[in-house]
Amino acid sequence: MNNVEHRRAKFKKPNPELKMNKRVEIRSVWQQNLEYEFARVEAAIADYPFVSFDTEFPGTILECKARDPPAYQYQIMKGNVDAMNIIQLGLTLSDHYGNLPNFGTDCCYIWEFNFRDFDIERGDLHTADAIEFLKRHGIDFLQNKEKGICSSNFAGLMERMVLCNKSRLTWVTFHGSYDFGYLMKILTRKDLPMDIGGFMEEVEKKFGKRVYDIKHLIKSFQGLHGGLEKVAHSLQVGRVAGKSHQAGSDSLLTLQTFMRLKDVHFGSFLKNKDYCSLSLNEFRGVLHGLELEAH
Repeated sequence: MNNVEHRRAKFKKPNPELKMNKRVEIRSVWQQNLEYEFARVEAAIADYPFVSFDTEFPGTILECKARDPPAYQYQIMKGNVDAMNIIQLGLTLSDHYGNLPNFGTDCCYIWEFNFRDFDIERGDLHTADAIEFLKRHGIDFLQNKEKGICSSNFAGLMERMVLCNKSRLTWVTFHGSYDFGYLMKILTRKDLPMDIGGFMEEVEKKFGKRVYDIKHLIKSFQGLHGGLEKVAHSLQVGRVAGKSHQAGSDSLLTLQTFMRLKDVHFGSFLKNKDYCSLSLNEFRGVLHGLELEAH
């Protein structure tokens, strides 16, 4: 048994029957505790197959408008992701009811992975506004540079976990093209595919068919629009841990918002008959902004 397997073996199997009525702890992950914390993720994934994630990155140097054609929006996203480096990735796991892993303890766990890829002193591309914004929300760029995760180490662990569990996982994002873009860049260690079709084929190949973007989902419902905070507020979902624009906290809010949407608008107890025919399957495999050419 290697070191990682030994660490994984000593974790208690999460109890999927427990509701999320406990304190939520955001596990801050750095290079020195990466294997330990990822072993916990792997220990939980079988019983908590809903995976929500969020990324933080140093802004966008290329811009587009929401009404621009999907092909153009993809090229802008690709240009930004290819040229820039990830800062943080938040990861939340849950079961079908929204319960989080607790490992038999008195709190539930989500994860926040801090990367060393971005180095402002090296002259890495960024926007000044984005850097100042992330600083105000708690990102310590010096600590990331000194203690952060080497993304190639993260990639090896994530690749193995996804490969072993792809058929059972459901992936959730909010406005997720950049989230999947940066994760794909980490996993493949190369620039993104040349067009939407190639990108979405890679997403399906890596992560399976059950990929959902809340921003795409809410287009079917009147009164649901705006960013994550606004949509969550409209659905009466509150932030229970961390701060906005920190990847761990945002991944949890994304997960809880998705579960609320699933229960209220796709449940068997719907009061509004207009929505009764809607199925989550109609919305899978499409990322907001890339809709038209993804079908």
